[in-house]
Amino acid sequence: MIAKVYGIPNCGSVKKAVASLKAQEVDVVFHDFKKHGVDPQLIDEWLSTFGVDKVINRKGTTWRNLDEHYKAKADSPEGAKALLLEFPTVIKRPVVEYKGELSIGQTEFGAQ
Repeated sequence: MIAKVYGIPNCGSVKKAVASLKAQEVDVVFHDFKKHGVDPQLIDEWLSTFGVDKVINRKGTTWRNLDEHYKAKADSPEGAKALLLEFPTVIKRPVVEYKGELSIGQTEFGAQ
């Protein structure tokens, strides 16, 4: 079984999710969206699946350091997409594709 994990390597939540998946003997493919960005179609999928409020991490350092102009973009789906493409570290982490399911912010994956 394979899981695709999106995030940044130094994020504690990402590390926990990867460790949890590996403990279940799941092969992990990691996508560092700080280095490689995020495909706009994935952003569309995540926004439609979870909604803006769940995809944007308003508690993180990146969000807190944004000026109000950028934060205001999060008020519309189109603006949120542009914001996430420009600042992918604002995305709540990790985003995981596993067993045909998509999760965001989940760090524990048990045997099923």
